[in-house]
Amino acid sequence: MKQATTVDQAPAKGPDLDARSKAIRRRILQALAKQRVGGHIGPAFSLIEILLVLYDECLRLPQGAAGSDDHDRFILSKGHGCLALYAVLEHKGLISPELLDRYCSAGAPLGGLPERNISLGIEATTGALGHGLPIAVGMALAAGITQKHFRVYVLVGDGELNEGSNWEAAFHAVKHRLANLTVLVDRNRQQSSGPAEKVLPMPYMPALWREIGFNVRHVHGHDRPAIREALLVPLSSPLPRVIICETKKGKGLGEFEGNAEWHYRQVQSLSAIPSLF
Repeated sequence: MKQATTVDQAPAKGPDLDARSKAIRRRILQALAKQRVGGHIGPAFSLIEILLVLYDECLRLPQGAAGSDDHDRFILSKGHGCLALYAVLEHKGLISPELLDRYCSAGAPLGGLPERNISLGIEATTGALGHGLPIAVGMALAAGITQKHFRVYVLVGDGELNEGSNWEAAFHAVKHRLANLTVLVDRNRQQSSGPAEKVLPMPYMPALWREIGFNVRHVHGHDRPAIREALLVPLSSPLPRVIICETKKGKGLGEFEGNAEWHYRQVQSLSAIPSLF
């Protein structure tokens, strides 16, 4: 069994991206090029392997058009990474290619930040950072009150954790012993205004969550088997879980990986990014 790292350090290079991961990244760029609009490419590219494991193996999704109130919930709190969510939803056949091709066009349901649309698999409107985890805690608490059996997964950015509302929500999750809640941290160590450690240092992140009372796992965020093992391993105690995923902003962009200029960018032509083609 693959062991999760316990050292709070930047990840090694990690596994190469497989054809599936590359295809989803290409699809994001194709959608942007088609509409000639900008998008948060770097933040989206750090999320893709996490989302693939969630949608492949973890989330119990609604069956049929009517859906079910007992289905699992996923909230992308780091809303500016939504292109990854849209592309994975399309890849899994949950939304049509036409919807992604209309990204950010007038009247299109898929915009630069997620807007709640249950029929499209979007559980919450996010983008104002620090809101997704409190929403997820409320949903997880409601599951117990209403005697439902759904699980709640929420993906937050490491820079987003500068928002104090996250930590208030985390304390409540432990107080109410929300073992049906899983927090995934996209730890790419960058924010739009610079390296996360320079904007507001948050050292020893695994220890912070552990001290609050969470079950903590620490993995390479582009290693799908490691993410899968961390998500599926039985909890050591009936408390919420956090999985800290060490990622690379812009993963897959070759020489542009980690480049702050690719936080938000317009794509005019796919030929400008030879590393993916």
